[in-house]
Amino acid sequence: MNLARARWIEIKLAFAFLTRLPCSIEPGERPEIGNAAWAFPIVGIAVGLFSGSVYLAASLALPALPSAILAMIAAILATGALHEDGLADVADGFGGGTSRDDKLRIMRDSQVGSFGMVALIATFVLTASAMATAPAEARALAWFAAIGACSRAAMFVPMALLQPARSDGLGHAAVLTLGWRFWIAIAFATCAALATVPELILATALIAASMLLLAKRQVGGQTGDVLGATQKVAECACWLALAFHVNAS
Repeated sequence: MNLARARWIEIKLAFAFLTRLPCSIEPGERPEIGNAAWAFPIVGIAVGLFSGSVYLAASLALPALPSAILAMIAAILATGALHEDGLADVADGFGGGTSRDDKLRIMRDSQVGSFGMVALIATFVLTASAMATAPAEARALAWFAAIGACSRAAMFVPMALLQPARSDGLGHAAVLTLGWRFWIAIAFATCAALATVPELILATALIAASMLLLAKRQVGGQTGDVLGATQKVAECACWLALAFHVNAS
């Protein structure tokens, strides 16, 4: 298999894994999730452009806040609420568990508890209110795309620097080394931020480091839920950074 085809297959896997888009991959050509992780920011850009388009379209007839809520719903539909599920599970496990094993058990429970519900509501309200500060102009599309890339790049820190907390599951499969895949993904997100709102770099870095330390302390490693929660919290922080940028300018 040549390099171009290998990268294309990894991009398709990234879209199949992080979105609801129908991306067919033959069983014999399916790479490891960790190998496809470098393309996560590309997926984030695509989801951001889709969500941003909904925001601009809705803004033609609605105020900023309901337009932002519709844009968020569009992103959730595109991703199948993958990251929201991770955030709820992490909040329930870390907030309600009394031991490492207990936390991991709760995180695998499909039911959403009080900690998870509060986390979802908090991030939803903060993100929507911050998103509503974005002007309904064409440049907002670039902001949506940059935040999509940066928030997914935040997942690479626990992926690369923490061992899987379980011997199975997504976290065990999504292992990323500090090789070219890590650095090219970071470069994607950094360039997107520098071209739009540089404050996104600081917001992404702070959340990535905080989630790494929190996951290491709580369960001694990363899981698929930890990665999803990292993306969701980073996205919220990026929108708050953008709101700060808009208000300061």
